[in-house]
Amino acid sequence: MIFGRKGRERFLEAVAGFETAVRERDGQRSQQAMQEIQQHYGDAADGEFVQAGPRLAALLADVPPGPRGLVAVLTGACVERGADAAVCAPHIFDGLGENLTAAGEFCERWAASGGGELPDPDGDALDEAMVERVGEDAAVAWCTLPQWEMASVAMLSHGAVRARLGERRARLLSALRPVQEASEHDFKCLFHALLVLDDEPLVVLHRPTGTGYAMRMSGLGDNFQLHTLLAGVLVGGGHVPGDAPSAQEVAVCRDAPGQVPTTGSFNLVTPGGEWVWNEGTPSDIPVVDGVRLLVLDPPPYQRGWPAGRFFPRMTGDLVLERVLDEPETRRWLERCAPAK
Repeated sequence: MIFGRKGRERFLEAVAGFETAVRERDGQRSQQAMQEIQQHYGDAADGEFVQAGPRLAALLADVPPGPRGLVAVLTGACVERGADAAVCAPHIFDGLGENLTAAGEFCERWAASGGGELPDPDGDALDEAMVERVGEDAAVAWCTLPQWEMASVAMLSHGAVRARLGERRARLLSALRPVQEASEHDFKCLFHALLVLDDEPLVVLHRPTGTGYAMRMSGLGDNFQLHTLLAGVLVGGGHVPGDAPSAQEVAVCRDAPGQVPTTGSFNLVTPGGEWVWNEGTPSDIPVVDGVRLLVLDPPPYQRGWPAGRFFPRMTGDLVLERVLDEPETRRWLERCAPAK
């Protein structure tokens, strides 16, 4: 999120001017103040972002739909520079919910008015022909959805925000799925972020050795990240044989920056024997008797990928709580289909 660089203290002055213009419903002054916010963003100090984030978030409901997505992006940028995500997130998610509903209407109206390939969802796609075909609100919602995705991921990168989602998570996923199904644009970042699990119990069975492990996972954006952390805990911890990932490979999957090459140690499968794809998320792992149950088989072929985090600003964790005893492991394995 990079904006123009000019001035310094004037960033908060521009935010104050934008607040006044929005509350007075002065469109011309609002636009001018927004330009000044963008102009002075680059030289603002972290303390200014801490103040600006909640102030911009609180204005979202009063900003017209067109520029509202940009204000959401700016709020997300402030959160990335230190603003309180827990304070900003409710305003962002309110806007996201409205936007997803209207984007769903866009997809329905597009199909009903002749269909064809949906336009790329970005601001440059908005034109008179689109507005005439689906209506202004639906068109604006579709074209600004990437902005809402960006802002929402900035919020969801914080565990405190995810912990407070509650039933809102299911409502947002329910509104997102029809948009995904209707278009080639999967909005994968938003989808994965909404599926992230925290403080989630996980039973892992290593079939070749007949051993089992009670674990707990948090903040994992995809199963590539989970796979590397599993290898770090189990192989690196001396619990199962194999080539352990390096300390750096594990670190970048937790909280260290960057990516490094790694090689898979297992084949992740469900208790029923279906593969749990690395491209998916830990939410794909089935729940059995109240806990997610994962089986590790030998890899059918060597597979490598860049170890790291799908969400670079989201801290990931996988903790081994205890090694299961033989009777408990056997009871879990008896619930699993034989290896395919």
